[in-house]
Amino acid sequence: MAKTQVQSVALPRIVDLDALDDIRETLLDALHSGPVDVSADAVERVSTNALFMLLSAAETARQAKFSFTISRASDTMAASIEKLGLTPAFAPVLKG
Repeated sequence: MAKTQVQSVALPRIVDLDALDDIRETLLDALHSGPVDVSADAVERVSTNALFMLLSAAETARQAKFSFTISRASDTMAASIEKLGLTPAFAPVLKG
């Protein structure tokens, strides 16, 4: 049974290939419970694969009719999203 309480997931400073498996598992657990808010204010480095994983998680949440937000994206993360041309894809989920 899905919870209505928002599940919080905090991204680490380095979101690279080495961190993806742990983050993916955390996101999957949260997504199985209901709405998810990802805190991205600590991110100092983010890989392209990590950004695509976040978009995939957002789509999974959308299909399950749960909210999915990324709050307080660090300047580094926001710059990476913009540099890769992913701003339109992230626009629906970026908050603050």
